[in-house]
Amino acid sequence: MQFDFDTFVPDADTIELTDARNTGKSDEKNVLRRTLKSDCCYVMDRWYGQFTLFNDVANAGSSYVCRVKENSVFDVVEERLLSDADLAAGIVRDAVVRMGLSSKPADRPDHPIRIVVIEAEPHEKRGGRKGKTAGPGNKGTIVIATNLLDVPAEIIGLIFQYRWAIEVFFRFFKQILGCKHLLSNRPEGVLIQVYCAIIAGTGEAFPCVLTNLWTGVKPNKRTIEMLAFYFMGLASEAEVQRHIDRLQAGASKKRD
Repeated sequence: MQFDFDTFVPDADTIELTDARNTGKSDEKNVLRRTLKSDCCYVMDRWYGQFTLFNDVANAGSSYVCRVKENSVFDVVEERLLSDADLAAGIVRDAVVRMGLSSKPADRPDHPIRIVVIEAEPHEKRGGRKGKTAGPGNKGTIVIATNLLDVPAEIIGLIFQYRWAIEVFFRFFKQILGCKHLLSNRPEGVLIQVYCAIIAGTGEAFPCVLTNLWTGVKPNKRTIEMLAFYFMGLASEAEVQRHIDRLQAGASKKRD
């Protein structure tokens, strides 16, 4: 699905439930191709780093901000000076480049590409579960490719930073709300599972989202235990409220 900032909800025309193979028609890059629109900015991670997709986005009259590999090869056309605001935002390089010179002519970018390099904390690749491969880490930089040539580099970095809110939510959705696997592949089944997770949580995760909305602070393990005791009749409403008051006081002290 694609998120629409005008309405602040997903664009209903772009929602598609694919199978788990992520190949062929269900490949996320091909799914995006089928729903490209004009006058949009597509913010994407490394899986979408494909020159032909960049061409499709540009030819649709839209822009993209996409993370690419740190070892991406390119020839520099124009090296740009960094402003004080860029440096304060951690930008270490801003350049217009030529990419895809080793690719087949049909697969090469047909428009100027700008590379923005952001300093980041090194992150080593971590092993996943047995038989699973973990995603690549980084060696201290995040490399962004974009066709936004006139937007300040600091803004490009900010655009991609906000994209990580998606990753944080899905980590919360899978690990805290207990939805590591879909219980059904039917749209109705997925909808029910999502509603149940958001409203009431699953497994040991009690209503984390509703608690956050209710209290305005991030629930912790003690919050979940206190709610469990309350639902079992072992804690009173006053005891739950005292716990919430301490959470809110701690959050207020951190903000100050």
